[in-house]
Amino acid sequence: MNKIDLITRNLEEVLTKNDLVNLVNNKERLVHYIGFEISGFLHLGTGLMSMLKVVDFQKAAIKCQIFLADWHSYINDKLTGDLKTIQKIAVGYYKEGFSVCLEALGGNSQKIDFILGSDLYHNNDKYWLTFIEISKNTTLSRVQRSIDIMGRKEKDIVDFAKLCYPLMQVADIFLLRANLVHAGLDQRKAHVIARDVALNLSYAPLLDKKKNKIKPIALHHHILLGLQQPPKYPITKEEIKEMPIDLKMSKSKPDSCIFIHDSPEEIEKKILKAFCPPNDVEYNPPLDWIYWLILPIKKEIKIKTSNGIKIYKEDKKNILIEDYKKGEIHPLDLKEALVRELISIIEPIFKHFNKGTAKKLKGELENIKK
Repeated sequence: MNKIDLITRNLEEVLTKNDLVNLVNNKERLVHYIGFEISGFLHLGTGLMSMLKVVDFQKAAIKCQIFLADWHSYINDKLTGDLKTIQKIAVGYYKEGFSVCLEALGGNSQKIDFILGSDLYHNNDKYWLTFIEISKNTTLSRVQRSIDIMGRKEKDIVDFAKLCYPLMQVADIFLLRANLVHAGLDQRKAHVIARDVALNLSYAPLLDKKKNKIKPIALHHHILLGLQQPPKYPITKEEIKEMPIDLKMSKSKPDSCIFIHDSPEEIEKKILKAFCPPNDVEYNPPLDWIYWLILPIKKEIKIKTSNGIKIYKEDKKNILIEDYKKGEIHPLDLKEALVRELISIIEPIFKHFNKGTAKKLKGELENIKK
């Protein structure tokens, strides 16, 4: 597999493919970044879906950075809104969680740069100059439209600090010198702002080898659906795109997600209760998880069908979609296959977090959440 294919596989969107091809062909140094708020337990979307792409980037010899966004979490009222608590969980449980997920997927956590937001901002005049410069190149209405990157809706009443959040996220990109900006599709608006302002920046612009200003390339992976029934059903493709906050996996709704250290019994219980309408391939959480997560990890999955056991492979996964649509796979058989494969992936992580230092770090976050 060539470098471009490795970088872009299993993504929903690349902004833009031409820009990426140019960087690779010109042999530019590729620097990746993905940032995370510090809040509740890591679920499959943050822990596995995100790290699955980081493994690809490592295989492509890209410098990878995981940004632990303590200030953003404080602004967004996470973990009781206490900055010191957020910082403790960031460098403890979150760093441990991402590391063990990465290792479970075949990556190397020792080659990841974990960066705490506070460390980037401390005594860093260039950061705040860049933040102001980005602000001068962005309208207030655009910032207001972008607060859904925080899991909030545009119509929500928010304090002024939350309007700083999207522009701080954009500034992070430039101060981290990241020309490959990675996130779920829900962070698209911040990344588009970054691309739009990139050529107007003077304090910390992204530069190529010839010192020309360049735009960061946005790499967006799929947002896994929550396991619950959507607020409105049936639901169209267009409505799914318009309601991403309501539909995605959420730490605040434990039954909507699988956490990275859930027990086999918890995984089975949640999956068997999941919304899984027969023949529906447009909004079907178990099918969504198999398509976007299980097959890219396991490369194949065995599922009982009306014609006996069938093996579905990653490179022909649309056959799975067609078979389910035709009714050849019963929802319960789909769920049972998902349970089996998820347990095999997560069980080593579950065991890791039930002993030693990892168990202690998990307990610290659990106590804060109570």
